[in-house]
Amino acid sequence: MGRIIAVANQKGGVGKTTTAVNLAAALSLCGKKTLLADIDPQGHATVSCGVGKKDPAATVYDVLIGGAKTSDAIVRTPDGKPDLLPATVDLAGAELELAGLEKREARLRDALNLVRGDYDYIVIDSPPALGLLNLNGLVAADSVLVPLQTEFFALDGLSQLMATIRLVRRGANPSLELEGVLLTMYNSQLNLTNQVAAEVKKFFPRKVFRTVIPRTVRLSEAPGFGKNIFEYDRNSKGAAAYMELAREIITNNR
Repeated sequence: MGRIIAVANQKGGVGKTTTAVNLAAALSLCGKKTLLADIDPQGHATVSCGVGKKDPAATVYDVLIGGAKTSDAIVRTPDGKPDLLPATVDLAGAELELAGLEKREARLRDALNLVRGDYDYIVIDSPPALGLLNLNGLVAADSVLVPLQTEFFALDGLSQLMATIRLVRRGANPSLELEGVLLTMYNSQLNLTNQVAAEVKKFFPRKVFRTVIPRTVRLSEAPGFGKNIFEYDRNSKGAAAYMELAREIITNNR
């Protein structure tokens, strides 16, 4: 059964989608059969995979709300690339529609369980808000990976996410783990970066990844071309960092 990792942080601009897209790509390049599930109404992970917002015949919205089969909504890709469960702007209304449905917090879990046996890893790109879509991601996941930008307000609001994770553990998903905290947009030459890194390690002992994601223009450019960092610039520092992260996760989960 594949391991399901939700990439989540309710704070925007921390490299959440960048991490989901490029971690999924790196895991695939490591020979792991991987699915990237986009549950963010912005659909940025979908676009980053080269799938246009009007392209998919079925999306995660149809799966969660319309009763579509999960396998019918998955965009299949060649070996070495992750498959994609795409999202479009239709998903924006799902929060309200989910509220009136049975098992509203577990619909993604049930949908992914139907295809879980086909994958080694399923990476969920969660929306930057603590609503029903994010809750679905946490209930579906085995673990949560938290990207954290190394800036002054890095820990601001993180306590709310951790409180939500604790609530999910007490209810719908008792086995939910913290996969780790990933430091992003990292610049070791800045004192502030090193101070924030030290503070995060104090709050999350043994749960901060050794791998850090550097601040690099190439990571920012790649989505505009509908590519992950390995397709855009395989020799970049960003590509090397995400490959290192994938290997660290694989090692941790042996």
